Amino acid sequence: MHKLQSKHSRLKKDEIEKLVEKYNISVSQLPKISKKDPTLADGSFEIGDVVVIERKMDDGLQDYFRVVV
Repeated sequence: MHKLQSKHSRLKKDEIEKLVEKYNISVSQLPKISKKDPTLADGSFEIGDVVVIERKMDDGLQDYFRVVV
């Protein structure tokens, strides 16, 4: 991973349940990210996984969520 690239990690099943409950959504309503996306190139992500992307902002970290398609 390049040092300027945001950290991408997979959410565990219980974390996904908390996420969808917190925002009152389903996993299918999350924004999508392709399995072929270069940021997921290491091959450790599967279709249906939920990815959290941690981006550095001026005031700390901001989390973004995507479902792998």
